[in-house]
Amino acid sequence: LDLLWGNDNYSESILSPAKMEPYFYRPVPPILKVAASEMIWMNPEYGHRLLWDLPAKATAIPVDQEVLGLLRRAFREPLVPMSQQAALEELEKDSRLLAEADLTPQNLPGLVENNPNIATAFLLALMSDGVGSGRNNEYLSALVNMDMSLHSMEVVNRLTTAINLPSEFV
Repeated sequence: LDLLWGNDNYSESILSPAKMEPYFYRPVPPILKVAASEMIWMNPEYGHRLLWDLPAKATAIPVDQEVLGLLRRAFREPLVPMSQQAALEELEKDSRLLAEADLTPQNLPGLVENNPNIATAFLLALMSDGVGSGRNNEYLSALVNMDMSLHSMEVVNRLTTAINLPSEFV
């Protein structure tokens, strides 16, 4: 009857939620010894340094370096048409790239075989600008002495239609 009428003493002693919970006995975890390799975590020293978010202009590679990388890669392997077009456009804009691209008569055959359009643009720029005026004959000799292929004939054809070559090289 006390239960129905809400006798506080009876409800608190038997029916309280604290009395209804089961007891879970949990053993105390053992204390482990700290290894020497774990001592760094006892007193961590962080090398705090600021990381700045640099603007895109400061982190971007200058166009000259990007194009120079393309041109140097063109000596070794064929470029995709999009890269060829970008290199040709930059060659037309900036004649300084001719001197910085490290084109020598020795690596001209690789450029002719891999990228004849770029080789033609290089040679035309060298012949017309006079950048390699003392070495023009060396480049033409390298072109003539290389193994005959479709690409080498294409370069020679474009050169003969664009500029007047000496008769000994035609």
